[in-house]
Amino acid sequence: MLDIVSLLPKKHKRTASGWLSFNAVCCQHVGERPDTRQRGGIRPEGNNWSYHCFNCGYTASFTLGRTLSFKARKLLSWLGVDSSTISVINLDSLKHKDLNTVAEERALRKITKIEFTDYELPKELRLLSSEDQQFVDYLNSRGLDYRAYPYMVSPDETGRQSNRIVIPYTYDGRIVGSSSRYLDDKKPKYINEQQPGYVFGVDLQQEHWTQAIVVEGVFDALSINGLAVLHNTINDKQAQLINSLQKEIIVVPDRDRAGVTIINRAVELGWSVSIPPWDPTIKDVNDAVLYYGLVGTLMSIMQHKESSKIKIEMAKKKLYV
Repeated sequence: MLDIVSLLPKKHKRTASGWLSFNAVCCQHVGERPDTRQRGGIRPEGNNWSYHCFNCGYTASFTLGRTLSFKARKLLSWLGVDSSTISVINLDSLKHKDLNTVAEERALRKITKIEFTDYELPKELRLLSSEDQQFVDYLNSRGLDYRAYPYMVSPDETGRQSNRIVIPYTYDGRIVGSSSRYLDDKKPKYINEQQPGYVFGVDLQQEHWTQAIVVEGVFDALSINGLAVLHNTINDKQAQLINSLQKEIIVVPDRDRAGVTIINRAVELGWSVSIPPWDPTIKDVNDAVLYYGLVGTLMSIMQHKESSKIKIEMAKKKLYV
């Protein structure tokens, strides 16, 4: 396993309580002045370690057998460890996972889990099929495969109900709400049946993924297998649900002034924000996928993610251009 002490600056000292103090490497990355008073400290305990900065307050820790947290990954990167090595360290740690660790992680997920009541979809709905050309064409125009999600329609109904695509909201495989996208020119275009604290796309996340991308709209989330909060802010219950995934969280706002709200909330929550320099015609993630493709969009999101408050504030101004 990694010897954390070997990564520390040569200029460090050991305290009587076992902490190794040095100029903290985190401060300038979180919008604070660089530390010059050796206020960063690591306390190694065998293969495990804890980090605390007494300058900016940044904390991180590592326990053998557990997944590297987002904060631990960031700290290692600031200490000069490249991303591929961090991934190897993470995999090596998980090889030491024991039954007690598994039980603790399951207990933690149970504590943080938010419950939603079952929701009954209208009985006239049925699964979208290849014969429903109008709806298939619409999804194609959004760059989406009609077979990749259980989209539902009711073309035999009258009025607006015949001209909608319904996206079921699921959680733990149960239906807990829905979003209706109407294809006529009338308003509203969307009608959402959303329970408080619900986040679309939790069921799309894979256990081995280390990041989760948060967007505003349901089609944005479907475009990249991301999470959609379904409006331009994030309430406390949604934040709790997203944090329970124990992944690095990256928020990608819509490209308008309203997107500033979700950026500010992401900063409050300590999450990363990505505002890639996309073409001016692109308004959201779904537009980006249509323009750059899935791989190009994801690469640009990862390349331009920021956790520094100052850099996020500078990038935020691009939304006004």
